[in-house]
Amino acid sequence: MRFDRLSPVFPVRDVDLAKEHYSKLGFTVRRYEGPDPYAFAARDGIELHLAQVDNLKPRTNMSAVYLYVDDADALYREWSRAGIEGRLVEPTDTSYGLREGACLDRDANLIRFGSGIPLGR
Repeated sequence: MRFDRLSPVFPVRDVDLAKEHYSKLGFTVRRYEGPDPYAFAARDGIELHLAQVDNLKPRTNMSAVYLYVDDADALYREWSRAGIEGRLVEPTDTSYGLREGACLDRDANLIRFGSGIPLGR
């Protein structure tokens, strides 16, 4: 037996607004065809789930995921041009050898992303 994949579930106040946000981030987003407000956001073999939670309070939401990418700066530039609502943090070099940035959506779901620091830096 082995694990096959991981799909974090982000709570959101409005699944349709969340679909729009993650589409702007380059994810292919499809709504769950069932009674519950739920969606799937996929990109490059990873998948995030978006579950509507009517009483969600962003100030207390602690949901987060870390994405290892091949170029954190390129992803930051792409997401900067996307015109997203929320907060985007430019990548910086860390003491542990990664270049990391972050994106916080309107519901306070945190995506941290990082790649190895380029040689010669």
